[in-house]
Amino acid sequence: MRVGFGYDSHRLVEGRALVLGGVVIPFEKGLLGHSDADVLLHSLGDAILGAMAAGDLGTHFPDTDAQWKGASSMDLLERIREMMTARGFTLNNVDCSIVLEEPRLKNHIPLMVRNIERLFSMKPARVSIKAKTNEKMGFVGRAEGIAAYCAVTLADKEAPNE
Repeated sequence: MRVGFGYDSHRLVEGRALVLGGVVIPFEKGLLGHSDADVLLHSLGDAILGAMAAGDLGTHFPDTDAQWKGASSMDLLERIREMMTARGFTLNNVDCSIVLEEPRLKNHIPLMVRNIERLFSMKPARVSIKAKTNEKMGFVGRAEGIAAYCAVTLADKEAPNE
């Protein structure tokens, strides 16, 4: 079993769509970034890469490479899944927290969970996503940006079950 931890944050700006967990969330601002700036999927990707000891998102999808401009983070995560599978790992479970003051995500979280379960062919109840505020403190509390944290466990297909 391997454990990975990921973190990401992006600034909120006008004129961009807000995409979290592969879901477009109705809101007057979106996240600024080279790709779609989906902080949830970026932190998940970093957690998986970390569990594999394979660097981070910027190593594999640098913002200096034009091919990733405007890229869907679901597509980036699919590439990470392919890398994970090729290295003999399966994603066992996912636990994520999105930290933001607004908008409310309660009604969008089930679709975010399904997106991740579907992409990784996971059984139900293996993906947890929570939305938290930052109690008006810091850049998140001032609604200047959104952050996300994810922890994952990967199972090594080659290792015997213990």
